[in-house]
Amino acid sequence: MQTLKADCVLDAKAVLGEGPVWRAETQDLVWVDIESARVCCFYPATGENKTWDVGEKPGLAVPAKKGDLILGTSAGFVRLDLASGELSPIIDPEQDLPNNRFNDGKVDPEGRLWAGTMGMNEAPNVGSLYRLNRNLSADKLFDQVSISNGMAWTSDHKTFYYIDSPTRRVDVFDCDMAGGSVSNRRTAFELPSGMGYPDGMCIDNEGMLWVALWQGWGVARFEPGGALLAKVEVPVECVTSCCFGGENWDELYITTSSRDLDRTGRAEQPLAGGVFRCKPGVSGPPTNLFLG
Repeated sequence: MQTLKADCVLDAKAVLGEGPVWRAETQDLVWVDIESARVCCFYPATGENKTWDVGEKPGLAVPAKKGDLILGTSAGFVRLDLASGELSPIIDPEQDLPNNRFNDGKVDPEGRLWAGTMGMNEAPNVGSLYRLNRNLSADKLFDQVSISNGMAWTSDHKTFYYIDSPTRRVDVFDCDMAGGSVSNRRTAFELPSGMGYPDGMCIDNEGMLWVALWQGWGVARFEPGGALLAKVEVPVECVTSCCFGGENWDELYITTSSRDLDRTGRAEQPLAGGVFRCKPGVSGPPTNLFLG
């Protein structure tokens, strides 16, 4: 197994940093601090980190072709105009579930946003996975989700990987990309013991999966069958998500959490809540933009 190191590029002190996604046009990293209700854009070239207070907890923020961001929050899907800071509601598919919020999402190759929900008290099986369509309607793909997390599609768009964190598994589905549906759910692999819980996830151009390790001190690279190929060591116990970015899509950006640390834990993990970067020697596919 290869061991890689990550450097802290933004000592953000986030409570629950999550959802990194790279924007090629502006060469910045969009990410969220869920518990602080903040959406951020980090510019590695200058070190600047712009923030927007969005009121509701944002579990995800993804770039749209129009130049704004689509958020999944505790009040459903919302559009954020970065120039004005104005928030515009889109649709809330769980208006009847006020204790749920969105947590993690990815835009598919057809420009639709797939995003999952969870209970804010982490109650089991109360969440679902939704697809926000280009016409801004929303469809439920499946339910019985506890903590919806990482997603990835293979380069041929025929396979979809998905993480519901408490299961400690990466599951795999057959994917009909034209229709935006999935079927035939099965286990791809379970995390090895001692590696914590799988959180956010991305895929590289070799088809290998990069899985953030909550309580696992890093990000692991797996073959789709579960063979452990590499681990990026991060000096933070709770690593939340990762994405490829940079000018050549060959930099792995990593978000982390400080939420569960007491005073002693914060002293032992002073960079908890920071954003990290690693050069893993492989690249990933460009970010898909939401087309609605």
